[in-house]
Amino acid sequence: MSIIIKIGTYFLNFIYTFMKILPVQEKITYISRQMNTIPKDFEMVIKCIQEKDKHYKHVVLARMIPNNIVGKIKYCFHILKQMYHIATSRAVLLDTYCIPVSLLKQRKNLIVIQMWHALGAFKKFGYSILDQEEGSSSKIAHLMKMHHNYTYVLSSSPYAACFFAEAFHVSQEKMKIFPLPKTDLLTDEDLKMKTIHRIYQRYPQLQNTEKKIIVYAPTFRKKNDDMLYQAIIQLIQEIDFNQYEFVLKLHPLTHFDIHHSNIIIDNDFTSLEFFHLADYVITDYSAIIFEAVMLDKPIYFYAFDYQQYMDKRSFYIDYQKQLPGPIIENASKLMAEIMREDVNKQSIIDFKNLMIASCERSYTEDFTCFLLHEIDQ
Repeated sequence: MSIIIKIGTYFLNFIYTFMKILPVQEKITYISRQMNTIPKDFEMVIKCIQEKDKHYKHVVLARMIPNNIVGKIKYCFHILKQMYHIATSRAVLLDTYCIPVSLLKQRKNLIVIQMWHALGAFKKFGYSILDQEEGSSSKIAHLMKMHHNYTYVLSSSPYAACFFAEAFHVSQEKMKIFPLPKTDLLTDEDLKMKTIHRIYQRYPQLQNTEKKIIVYAPTFRKKNDDMLYQAIIQLIQEIDFNQYEFVLKLHPLTHFDIHHSNIIIDNDFTSLEFFHLADYVITDYSAIIFEAVMLDKPIYFYAFDYQQYMDKRSFYIDYQKQLPGPIIENASKLMAEIMREDVNKQSIIDFKNLMIASCERSYTEDFTCFLLHEIDQ
C-alpha cells in the first residue's frame, strides 16, 4: 500500500506541475466529499459574494466517493478535475479532507480554507483519533498528508479552536473564529416559519395539537445497531401518546426499520428543520446538539450504550459534566425526566456561548468579508 501511494503521489504531482503553469483565474473552487449536491455553506457563501457584485467565478465540486470499484475508478478522474480547478483558482474552500489539496505541492499564494461541515467540535476526529477504531491509521495519514496545506481552519468559537487545531494538526495561528454560514439558518425567523409550514403540510397531525413534540435523532452506529433498535423500542413503550407526538430521525445509513402507528419516522426533512417544531430534543453523542442549543431547545441525552461507545470514541469536552442537559441511560427515567419539565435554561445558554461565537453582521457575511479580503490582498 505504501509503495502504491508513493507512486501515485509522484505521478499526480508530475501532472500537477504542468497544471500549475496554467493562468490563475478569478475563481473560487469549493470541494466536498460529504454529498453529491452543493452543501448549504458553499451555497450561502456564493450567494453572498454574488450579491456584492464580485466578478469571481464559482466552481463547486461536490461528489461522494462510491463504495463500488467502478465508482472509485470514476472518482480518480474526478480527482484530475479537482486538480485542474485547484491549480487555476485564487482560493479553495473545503468541508472535508480533499486528496489533491493535501497530497500535492500547492502554489504559495493559493488560499485554502477548511470549513469543516460540523457546526462545532464535539466528538474527536481527524488527528485526535488516529489508530483508534473509528479513526484513520497514522501510517496512512502520514502517507496521504492528511489535512496538509491549509491556509486557515475555521473554528466555531475561541474555546473550540484548540479542538479543531488538534483535529487538523495545525498551529493556533491558522485558526480563524467563524461559525459556519449555515448557522444563519437557525436565526432566520422567516425561514423558520416556512419550514414549519412545510412540515405541517407533510404531517398535518402536528398542527393545532395540544400534544408536545419530541424529536429523537440518535447518532449513527457502525456497530451495535441491535442495541439502538432495542433502545428505541423501549423508549416508544414508555411514551404516553395522549400527551406527546414522537418524531424519529434515523441516520440514512441505519440498517433497520421500525414500524409503529403512533410515531413519525421522517425521511423528508433534516433534524435541524424538525428542531424548529420540537418541544424536546433527544440525542446521544451527535453534533446536532449545536443546532439544538442555537434554537434554545431542551436537550436530553439518551446514553443507553455509554460505556460501549466510550470504549471506541472520545470527546473534546467532558461528556458527563459539560453537556447542556441530563444524561440518562434508561428509557423510563428519560421519559420521567421529560415529564418533569425541569429545564436548566441557563446551561443551554452557557453551552451555546461557549461553543458558538456571536456574529457582527451575519455568520455568512462575516466569513465572506474575511474570504474576499484574503483573496483581494
